[in-house]
Amino acid sequence: MSSLPPLFLDLAIILITAGVVTVLFKWMKQPLVLGYIVAGFIIGPYVTWFPAITDKSNIHVWSDIGIVFLMFALGLEFSIKKLKKVGATGAITALTELFMMFLIGSSVGRMLGFQQMECIFLGCMLSISSTTIIIKSFDDLKLKQQKFTSTVTAVLVVEDLVAVLLLVLLSTLSVSRSFDGGQLAMSLVKLLFFLIVWFTFGIYLIPTFLRWMRRWMTEETLCVVAVGLCFGMVVLASYAGFSTALGAFVMGAILAETIEADVIHHIITPIKNLFGAVFFVSVGMLVNPEVLVKYIVPILVIAATIVVCKSLAATLGVTLSGKPLKTAMQSGFCFCQIGEFSFIIAGLGLSFGVIGDTLYPIIVSVSIITTFVTPYMIKAGLPAYEWLYPRIPDKARRMLENYSASANSGGHERLVNQFVKKQLSSILVYGAILAAIVLLSFTVLHPFLLKAAETTGLSVLWANLIGLSVTLLVMTPFLWAMVTTINRGRLRRMLNAYRNSQAIVIPLVLLRLFVALFSIGVVVARYVHMAVGFVSVIAFLLLLFFRFSRRAEGFYQRIEGQFVSNFNQRQAQNSFRIPQSMEKFFSMERVLISPFSQYVGRTLRTSNLRNDFGINIVSIERGAEMINLPESEAVLMPMDKLTVIGTEDQIGQFRAVSEVEPEMLIRDHSDNEVNVYRYVIIEDGPLFGKSLMNADFRGRYNGMVIAIERNQQYILNPKADTVFMVDDVVWFVSPDEIELSRFIKES
Repeated sequence: MSSLPPLFLDLAIILITAGVVTVLFKWMKQPLVLGYIVAGFIIGPYVTWFPAITDKSNIHVWSDIGIVFLMFALGLEFSIKKLKKVGATGAITALTELFMMFLIGSSVGRMLGFQQMECIFLGCMLSISSTTIIIKSFDDLKLKQQKFTSTVTAVLVVEDLVAVLLLVLLSTLSVSRSFDGGQLAMSLVKLLFFLIVWFTFGIYLIPTFLRWMRRWMTEETLCVVAVGLCFGMVVLASYAGFSTALGAFVMGAILAETIEADVIHHIITPIKNLFGAVFFVSVGMLVNPEVLVKYIVPILVIAATIVVCKSLAATLGVTLSGKPLKTAMQSGFCFCQIGEFSFIIAGLGLSFGVIGDTLYPIIVSVSIITTFVTPYMIKAGLPAYEWLYPRIPDKARRMLENYSASANSGGHERLVNQFVKKQLSSILVYGAILAAIVLLSFTVLHPFLLKAAETTGLSVLWANLIGLSVTLLVMTPFLWAMVTTINRGRLRRMLNAYRNSQAIVIPLVLLRLFVALFSIGVVVARYVHMAVGFVSVIAFLLLLFFRFSRRAEGFYQRIEGQFVSNFNQRQAQNSFRIPQSMEKFFSMERVLISPFSQYVGRTLRTSNLRNDFGINIVSIERGAEMINLPESEAVLMPMDKLTVIGTEDQIGQFRAVSEVEPEMLIRDHSDNEVNVYRYVIIEDGPLFGKSLMNADFRGRYNGMVIAIERNQQYILNPKADTVFMVDDVVWFVSPDEIELSRFIKES
C-alpha cells in the first residue's frame, strides 16, 4: 500500500476540527467565521498539544482557492443594477466612512510605531466592514425587516466594490514599496479600463453563450461551466496584472445578470463553504498567542478605535446622505467591526512582505473582539439615539431636520444630473471599447501583418493600410455611437429651458467628439505618418459615415440591442419591467416560499399579503409552470418562487417570514417510528380464506400489509385479491401498539 500524501492528513485535521468547533460556536450563537479562526488556532503550529498541519504550502494553495470562491460568490450576490439603486446614500456613507477610517487607522498605526506601508495597510483594513458578520447579526437579532437595514445593505454594496479596488491599488503599492501618485493614478485608470471592457464584452457574450447551451445544460454541467468561467477570468485578471480576487468577483458580477444566477449561486454555495472554511482556518493558524500577549495594548487600542470611530464615521456619512438622525445612528452602529476583506488585505501585504508578521495576528485578534461586540452595538443604536436626541440643542435639531428634509428636493438640477451621468457613462463605455480595439490592433494585428509582410514579400505600406482599414472598420459602429447617439431634441430643450446648464452640457458633447477623433488620430499615427495620412483618412471616414450611415447605425443598433437584452435578461423573467422613472420607489424581486413558512398551504386571499406588507404578487413560478397574475384563490406551495412588487422595505419584511430557515438542519423522528408485526394464519382463525381487501387491516389495526411469507417464498406488496392460506406469515406495519397476545412485534 502506497504512503498517504500529507495533504489527506492535513485536510482531515482541518475539516474535523473545524466541524466540531463550529458546531460549538453555533450552539453559543456566535458567527461561524470565529469558529473557523479558533479551529485554525487550535491546529496551528503554536499549540503543541494538538495535531498540527504538516504541509503548509498545500494549505495556502487551498486557502487561495477559498478566496477565489468567496469573491465569486460575493460577485454573484452583487449586481450592477443594485449598485445603481443604492444611490447617494450608499456612496456618500461608504466614501465618508472609508476616508475617515483610513486617516484614523493610518494615524493610529504611526502612533503605535508601525512602518509607513504597514500604516497604509492598517488604514485600509480598518476601513472595510464585514458583510458576513453584519448580515448574520441581522438574522440572529431578527432585524432584517427593520427600515435601517436597507441603508446598511446599500453601504455594504459600495464598500465591497471599494474593497476590490483597494486590493488592486495595494498590489501596486506593494510592488513599488513607495507611494507614487502618478503610478497609482495609472493603475486606477488601467483598472477602470479593464473593468469596463470585461463587463461590456462579458455581458454581451456570456448570457448569449448560456442561452445557446441551456437546452443541454444540467445542474452538473452548469456547475462545471460556471467554475470554469470563474477561473478563466481569474487567469485573465492575473495576466492583466490584477489580483485573482478581482477576476473572480468580476465573473460573479457578470453571471449575476443572467437567468442562471440563482441556480449558480445555489450550486456554488457548498463549494464556497468548503474552501472558505479552509481559508478562515488558515487565517487562524497564523495567530501566535505570544504575540497576542506581547501586543495586547495595540490590539485593544485598534479594537477601541474601530468600535468608536468607525461607528461615528458611518453615522456621520448616513447623516450627510440626508437620512434622519435615528436612521443614521441605527445604521452607523452596525459598522463596528472588520472581517473577511481585512484578512484578505492582510494576507496580500504578508505575501508581498510589506507588513510584519506581528500585524496579521493583531488584525485577526481585533476582528475577533469586534465581532463579539457587533450584536451589542447594533442593539445599542436605538437606545443611544433616544438618549442623545433630547439633549441636542433646539437649533441644531432643527438644522438636522431641515437638512434631511431638503436632501430629497427636486428641480431642474436633477434633469441635468441625469444627463451628465448618462453622457459620462457613454463616454466611459464607448471610450473603453475603442481603447480595447486600438490595443488589440497594436499588440496583435500590427505585429502579425508586419511578420506576414516579411514572409510574403508584401510591402510594409500595404500591410499598414490593411491594418488601418481593418481597425477603423471595427471601430466604426462604436465611433458612430460616440458621435451620433445623443438625443438632439432633449438636448435642445434642456439648453433652451435651463441656460445655466450650457456650461456643463456643451463640454460633454464636445468631449464625446474629442474622444472619437482622438481614437482615430492614434490609429492613423501608428499605421500612417500623421502629416501624410491624417487629413485623407478623416475625409474617407466622413465619406464612409455619410455613405453608409444607415448601415453603420443598423449594425450598432443590433449590437446595442443584444447587449441591452442580455443585461436585462434576469429582469425579463418577470411578467413586466418597472419603468425607469419608478425604479427609485418600487422594486420587483423573487421571493422563495420555504417549506417552513407560515404561508404554505394558504391562498393569496387568506394570506392577506397586500394589507400586511403592502406588496403585490405578480407571478408564481412552480417548477416548469409560470402562473402570471394569479387568482386570489391560488394556493401557495413549498418552494414556489413569487415575483413580488413593492418597496425594498416591504419586500424585506415579507422575505423575513417567507424564506424561513429551519432551526435544525437534521431532525430526529425516532419517536414517531412505525412498528412491524407478523401474524400467522391458522385454519380456524378470523383471516383464513379471506382476501387482503376483505381482511381490512387498515380499518381494524391501522396497519398496512407489506409481505406474505408462503412456503418459504415472499410475496412483496401483495395485491388486494390475494387470499390468506394456512401457515401464511403476514407481515404488516402500524404506528399503533397492538395487543401482543394476538401478534408478534418485531423490534
